Amino acid sequence: MNTFNKIYEIVKKIPYGKVASYGQIATLIGNPNLSRFVGYALHKNPDPTNIPCYRVVNKDGKISKSFIFGGLNAQKALLENEGITFIDDITVDMKKHQWQKKTNQ
Repeated sequence: MNTFNKIYEIVKKIPYGKVASYGQIATLIGNPNLSRFVGYALHKNPDPTNIPCYRVVNKDGKISKSFIFGGLNAQKALLENEGITFIDDITVDMKKHQWQKKTNQ
């Protein structure tokens, strides 16, 4: 399995109503230094219906200004539709909504 596919498989596991950071995804695929690569892979997402890249935010919980599938407002709307709350216009409340992946998830 190539790195892109590893990223996509992890992102598919982020539960409804939760988010993960780019660095968190990079760590879960085995290389915490690949957070920018995670962003690149999600920008190239071949199947946004089944790979919920909108559930990935930066380490501070900020949504992407360049969210490829409709921009900043689209990502925020998708997250809010899942009940995700924000502490300001662009920052997810990570204390409430960050996915804590367990080994069996």
